[in-house]
Formats: sequence, C-alpha cells, structure tokens
Amino acid sequence: MESKNAIAALAALAQTTRLETFRLLVKSEPEGIPAGELARIMDVPQNTMSAHLATMSRAGIVKSERRSRSIIYRADLEGLRALTLFLLKDCCGGNAKLCAPLIADLTPCCTPEGAATCVN
Repeated sequence: MESKNAIAALAALAQTTRLETFRLLVKSEPEGIPAGELARIMDVPQNTMSAHLATMSRAGIVKSERRSRSIIYRADLEGLRALTLFLLKDCCGGNAKLCAPLIADLTPCCTPEGAATCVN
C-alpha cells in the first residue's frame, strides 16, 4: 500500500458515521448490509449514507455488490489488511520482539477457532 492510499483510508474513517458504519460492516461479514438498511440503522438520510459509502469505497475499505434492486455493502477486508500491514510494516523499528504483543492481540480474531475470544 502506498502512503496516499493509507491517507485516504484513514481520512475516510476519521468521521464518526463512517467509522461506525465501517465497524458495523466488519461485524456483518460476510453477508453485508443493503445501503438503505445501513441508513436506517445509523439513523442518517439515505443520500448522506450514500455519500459516506462512496467515500469509503473510493478509499478502498468498502465494496458493493448489486443484488436485484439492492446494493449490498461489505467491508473490504483485503483493504483493511493492507492498511493494517502498512501501519505495522516498520513496527518498533523492525524489532519483531517488541511488536509481538501487538501482533498476538490481533491474531486470535484471524482464525475461526479464535473468533470466540475476540473482544470488541
């Protein structure tokens, strides 16, 4: 990931409604949520939600799929992974031992067996 892409993703998440929407989409994986339902859940007008979703989509952290008359939105987990790896790439000056606790805290949620131990 390039710096400009990371900045776009972080900027997209630097707004309360978009951050909470993204977190909701991550929780709803892999099913996703229709755009209208997202607007209802987040209690924002549909046109406002559309603008937020477009911002997150351009930033590479949300993707959409048309299903019949609905557009289903999902978190782009590959985009999130790329952003996380970008942020951790030079973690602790390359001293893996110092980064181990951070990585250990992230790892349990990455496997189906560890998903039950995740804390939100």
